[in-house]
Amino acid sequence: MKQTKPLSCSLIITTYNWPEALELAARSALRQSLAPDEIIIADDGSDTDTKKFVRGLSENASAPIIHSWQEDKGFRAASSRNKAIALAKSQYIVLIDGDMILHRDFIQDHMRSAKKNHFIQGSRVLLNEHTSIKTLTTRKITFGFFDKGLQNRINAVHNNAIASFFRSTHNTFQGIKTCNMSFFREDCIRINGFNEDFIGWGREDSEFAARLFNSDVHRISLKFGAIAYHLWHRENPRDFLPANDRLLDRTITGRLKRCKNGIDKYLTDK
Repeated sequence: MKQTKPLSCSLIITTYNWPEALELAARSALRQSLAPDEIIIADDGSDTDTKKFVRGLSENASAPIIHSWQEDKGFRAASSRNKAIALAKSQYIVLIDGDMILHRDFIQDHMRSAKKNHFIQGSRVLLNEHTSIKTLTTRKITFGFFDKGLQNRINAVHNNAIASFFRSTHNTFQGIKTCNMSFFREDCIRINGFNEDFIGWGREDSEFAARLFNSDVHRISLKFGAIAYHLWHRENPRDFLPANDRLLDRTITGRLKRCKNGIDKYLTDK
């Protein structure tokens, strides 16, 4: 009987001038029960401290580390992610932010649930301000249900049987966040990746999901699996949110499947 070759996985970690948090995210990524085939740091213009950290990390890492950097011209998460995805060599992409600390089975949970014509939204546990500051000081990367400082503790439950029972497929925008998301690279490229018309914080992740929905790529929501712990930080400015809301609405009402200003400009395999 012919065996199916396992999917290859690229873990992409977005970051901007917070190497202390990035260290915890990267360390948790390198201790996974199922290792990613490569780790790409999608850097939205950090200074040399982050560059030095990534260089040091890559020297002894158990997986290839790639630093994808772009000039600092404000919050440009869409282009930062597009450039990293264009560099990725794997079939499957897992996206996290650089302030997320991963459960040991995080990658395994995403890969176990990967399904053609679907993308995955994982679970996020919020750490409160006090616990986040303490975590950065102690450099802790292992958490459990009974730890102090978990704001939505139920999301810290990890159980494969319960996760399988509560796994759901529903095309809604509630809870869509690229800080814990995965998808097939070919699906991303087909819709031309993230829309770089989005500048500043907000809605570029929902608009990306909208074009996936319009292309018959459906959402799987994982509960009690694919868990990541989110360090507290001050919220980003919402100055561009009204304009970004209009871009999202245009994609939804027009049932757009592809953006014009996307990943294609970075691809060498198109």
